[in-house]
Amino acid sequence: MIKVQNLSKSFTMHNQGGAVIPVMAGGRLEVASGECVGLIGQSGSGKSTLMRMIYGNYLAAGGSILVGDVDVVTAEPRQILELRRATLGYVSQFLRVVPRVPTLDVVAEPLLRLGVAAAEAQARAQDLLSRLNIPERLWALSPTTFSGGEQQRVNIARGFAHSYPALLLDEPTASLDATNREVVLGLIEEAKARGAAIIGIFHDEPARDRVCDRVVDVTGFTPGLTGRAA
Repeated sequence: MIKVQNLSKSFTMHNQGGAVIPVMAGGRLEVASGECVGLIGQSGSGKSTLMRMIYGNYLAAGGSILVGDVDVVTAEPRQILELRRATLGYVSQFLRVVPRVPTLDVVAEPLLRLGVAAAEAQARAQDLLSRLNIPERLWALSPTTFSGGEQQRVNIARGFAHSYPALLLDEPTASLDATNREVVLGLIEEAKARGAAIIGIFHDEPARDRVCDRVVDVTGFTPGLTGRAA
């Protein structure tokens, strides 16, 4: 479902005389439907960079990133938007939403973009918010007013609202209490069971051990870095 081949990336530091910093070379990764792969590697090894390239936030310098039959490296912007709408979900560490939009609408929005009826989309959003222990009294409020933990759970609810065939998860259990951590791990297991291909960054090692079928050390993708660490 996700296939990365010979991926390379560098950053140009325009405020430092145009210095070019290579951050990835020869990156390779394959994730099958129903499989969860954890990315490991020392700080600065490129875990988040790889995720952002797969999602199309960063443009790769070379290689290919196939998500289904779409090569993210060469795809047109409209193809990237369609990929994100229907195929590739991304749960980041931070919630980014338009202020004053009610929480229920924030979570239902991915389904509404797909043409799901409003009542069905809101029912799914309500179910996820309930499972993630967001009190009903908060559903009509903007999540921008919530605590960090509540915002994280809203972000997770939004990311799991649609049954994406592929999912990117960036620290989905970070800072969660034991009850909500268990809910999130259950959501990941349900996504795997329905056939989603998942790539995740988990510094929570017990969580990684539970949901990941294998790990990939991205340190070897980064010029000048060696070693293996989470």
